[in-house]
Amino acid sequence: MGRAFFVFFQTLALAGVFTCAFRHEAWGQPRAAGADGIAAVINGDVITMSQVRDLAGARERSLRDIYTGAELEKQIAESRKAALNDLVDRQLVLQEFKKLQKDKGASIPEYVVDDRVNTIIREEFGGDRAAFVRTLKAQGYTLTQFREVERDKIVIQAMRSQFAKDDFVLSPTKVEQFYGKNKQIWASPEQIKLRMIVLRDEDSGDSKREIAKEIREKLVGGADFARMAEVYSEDSTQETGGDWGWIGRDTLNEQLTSVAFSLKAGEVSDVVQIAKSYYILTVEARKNATVKPISDVREEIERKLMQEERNKIQERWIAKLRQKAYIKFF
Repeated sequence: MGRAFFVFFQTLALAGVFTCAFRHEAWGQPRAAGADGIAAVINGDVITMSQVRDLAGARERSLRDIYTGAELEKQIAESRKAALNDLVDRQLVLQEFKKLQKDKGASIPEYVVDDRVNTIIREEFGGDRAAFVRTLKAQGYTLTQFREVERDKIVIQAMRSQFAKDDFVLSPTKVEQFYGKNKQIWASPEQIKLRMIVLRDEDSGDSKREIAKEIREKLVGGADFARMAEVYSEDSTQETGGDWGWIGRDTLNEQLTSVAFSLKAGEVSDVVQIAKSYYILTVEARKNATVKPISDVREEIERKLMQEERNKIQERWIAKLRQKAYIKFF
């Protein structure tokens, strides 16, 4: 069993599955229980409030940019509860690995941790080991502590993968059902390439209406729409010849959308009046709504469904560990 786990961890490490950003708040480094309050005890192991705050730190900073007052307090409480549950699950997995170490001789080769640390130095510090060590020191960590944290991450990833093997069969029917229920994911909506001339009548008279009619007559007679927009249009697209680019049905108001999407490519609309403004539209090209066929997205769906199945297996495994454990929250 020891040799099997050695090979298992070696394979995972070489496959590069252990990727995690270099962030202090993600480390979850255990601290002395006397340094702050106790958040939970799992089979005798302590999780402190500072660990919870560290793990939830990045999320809480984002929440403070969005919420205030009572809602902020509620969101922070939920974030810390989720972080605590995550830390409990991590500890349960680490404890399970310790059992395997004792009973089966499971272990992680030092070079696996070395590779992980060297990857972080290379990818996030440009290979500058001195800068990496300075950052650790500035954040109150030693290299030994950091290596232990990375070792724990490797253990957790490996244990989760070990207990969620791909020995289940994904039926074609399930793939087809998922595709049928979620076609909108691969749908491209109908679009038109639009140009528009806008005239605004601030005096509530008929002068702009008449000008708009004259412009339309010239356009129907063959005048260049872009050139006419540059001369006459009174909106922000004047300098680009009234060019709105490719738009969908969610760009314009309901009345203009109805007119625009009723036009054929190359057709010029009638003068459209909305309040004190007059609009002339033309569609240069159209793209019909499309949906990628299942043959193009089958592999993507299979990967998604397989990952969902793995997650379910892992969740059931963690649930069993929780059932067997003594867990006390404070």
